Amino acid sequence: MKAAVIREYGTPIEISDVPQPALLADSVLIEVHAASVNPVDEFVQAGYLREMMPLTFPFTMGFDLSGVVVEVGDQVSKFKKGDEVFSRPNGMQAGTIAEYAVIKEEELAIKPANISHQEAASIPLVGLTAWQAMVTKGNLQKGQKVLIHAGAGGVGTLAIQMAKHLGAEVATTTSAVNAEMVKTLGANVVIDYKTQKFEEELSDYDLVLDMMGGEILEKSFKILKKGGCLISIKGEDSKGLAEQYGVRFEAFFMWPSGEMLSQLAQLISEGALKPVIDRTFSIDQVQEAYGYLQTGRAKGKVVIQVK
Repeated sequence: MKAAVIREYGTPIEISDVPQPALLADSVLIEVHAASVNPVDEFVQAGYLREMMPLTFPFTMGFDLSGVVVEVGDQVSKFKKGDEVFSRPNGMQAGTIAEYAVIKEEELAIKPANISHQEAASIPLVGLTAWQAMVTKGNLQKGQKVLIHAGAGGVGTLAIQMAKHLGAEVATTTSAVNAEMVKTLGANVVIDYKTQKFEEELSDYDLVLDMMGGEILEKSFKILKKGGCLISIKGEDSKGLAEQYGVRFEAFFMWPSGEMLSQLAQLISEGALKPVIDRTFSIDQVQEAYGYLQTGRAKGKVVIQVK
């Protein structure tokens, strides 16, 4: 089958012919229709996550998919051949930028009928990240104030919609060119990071969702109320600053969950959550797709059309 692979840490991604993955008893074989690219892919490729997620080479890239079930393992009961599904598989079963993928039953959900495979493939990793950060970890409640950094990005575009759905007051940082877009997604306050300093404009926030790390993460503590919460997906330890400001801090790495993905599918079906896609590339253009992602200018997600 055709797949986007790397041969070793730090080597370029190439389109290659590799064996179809073997079906496991607790998993399903999926014909992949679409996948998407994420910044974490570059960390995996470079070897930065090798201790947490050691790779076997050649390694197939990709952490999001939408497709159709073609075969089910002996222990699988929730899915059947022909089901349209989407998923963010665990690291060991990654490899979604390929014609076929084998995914654990517990990491799958039925694709919402009102969106395409391309749209569905844009959701899992960023959707689970935003939901777990704001709801599972941040316990965001109706009427609270949340700052979502990088609101025009993959995580940000979904996080704004989720926060709005939950009844929160939403502030976000982005460039002026994306201001109207993030407002239509539900942002109440838009900070142009090129001309404004969010730490001077905002105060008494209940929650901050940080995708940036570094100096932005440090400045974010200043806008929180006492007892507020800062959730970061950058993996930096800032517990010292949290104690200093009297707030809660948590750095986390999202985890796969078919059950949680089903909850997001329900929100999509109801129209409360809409995928935001910037560009779609074919599987043969996967290097161009990653090149575009690296510019940092993508609004929402960059998707790979596989079938």
